[in-house]
Amino acid sequence: MIIGLIGFGKVSQNLVKLIQSNNIKFITSKENRSQYTIEAINRLNVETLPTFKDVADISDILISANSPFASLEVAEKYGKCSNGIYLDLNNISPETTFEIEKHVSNLVDGAIIGKIDSDNPTMYISGNDADKLLFLNDYLNVKVISDKIGDVAILKLLRSSYTKTLTAILIESYEIAKNHNLEDEFFDVISLTEGQDFKVKSMSRIKNTLNNSKRKREELTEIINSFSGQDLVMVKAALEKFNRL
Repeated sequence: MIIGLIGFGKVSQNLVKLIQSNNIKFITSKENRSQYTIEAINRLNVETLPTFKDVADISDILISANSPFASLEVAEKYGKCSNGIYLDLNNISPETTFEIEKHVSNLVDGAIIGKIDSDNPTMYISGNDADKLLFLNDYLNVKVISDKIGDVAILKLLRSSYTKTLTAILIESYEIAKNHNLEDEFFDVISLTEGQDFKVKSMSRIKNTLNNSKRKREELTEIINSFSGQDLVMVKAALEKFNRL
């Protein structure tokens, strides 16, 4: 089996590390990739082809793991070239997922839940062909939600809405604590109810948000556009906070 990767960030890199089998080969392309990405591809010994179209042409499973704003363009360019399953793992809205379906056959709507580079991530999937990916349970936790495209996209956005809104409040509270020289005490107080590892997890979340603020803003924008008919006071406030980072 050949699994093609469009995009080679942390999600793709971790999948390569986790899915180790003599019967599975990963392929990608260095086409228009940064030196950092090329080094990651070389480090993991992933076979490369000249173009992403070449990758799409021969993949049994083609995985798109890019930025939310690039997902539709990637599907338009390469999804239509794929004869196998097209697995979209981008943090995108149901509307974008439905647009992708117009250009792609055998679409599976997917999401990696949990820390991207963890040893035991959970992948949620939906779509008519979702059951065909259950063999990946040998390497990570796979949960089929339904046969409906868009169901996982909704869950992705709801989870993102919750976690990013909490992160915005966390950053704001931490900044106030620092201004009063009470950082350690702040974490001690919250840890009484949130657990002893609260500080470690919080600092990791803050660092990740600061290092990837552009992508976080893109994801919040997707949420606002998708659920425009809902009362999104907190999500909009979180986006305003991230715009100031």
